[in-house]
Amino acid sequence: MPLNVPNLFTWLRILMIPLVVGVFYFPGAWHQNLIATALFIAAAITDWLDGYLARRLNQTSAFGAFLDPVADKLMIAAALIVLVELGRVDAVIAVIIIGREIAVSALREWMAKIGQSKSVAVNFLGKIKTISQMIAVPMLLYHDRIGIFSPQRVGTWLIYLAAVLTLISMFYYLKLASPSSQQSSR
Repeated sequence: MPLNVPNLFTWLRILMIPLVVGVFYFPGAWHQNLIATALFIAAAITDWLDGYLARRLNQTSAFGAFLDPVADKLMIAAALIVLVELGRVDAVIAVIIIGREIAVSALREWMAKIGQSKSVAVNFLGKIKTISQMIAVPMLLYHDRIGIFSPQRVGTWLIYLAAVLTLISMFYYLKLASPSSQQSSR
């Protein structure tokens, strides 16, 4: 496991997950929503930063390429579970998003084992899905109105959009991995 600056940021993101969750287990804590939102946003920034630094410092590694999406999935899954518990996200939405992440991760692992990992590489649709999640989740964590702006309402629409994009991208990846697609690409 290479220990470099980008990988340290990825580990930092993973270590921030219990903090985001833990904030809500201190009843009456001062500004729980704001603190959880700030921690989540900081973690999301490290997601961008670790990739940028890996390329900029030429410190990309197979371990970093593995750990980065794992950290993203853990962060989103933990936040969604908290949001379900708080009644801010429907459980069905959380199951769709978390279930897709597990299914596509398993699919990628299987495709790598048969030497076809490039056929299910991350695509633009997956990036849009991730962006909608990374914007929706902090709004749902924050929850409180800001004047006439309702982060809860906007976050709810965005998380529904993320769930739809999640399903579309999952079916897209499944199609790419199907035997008929594999034969036509040869």
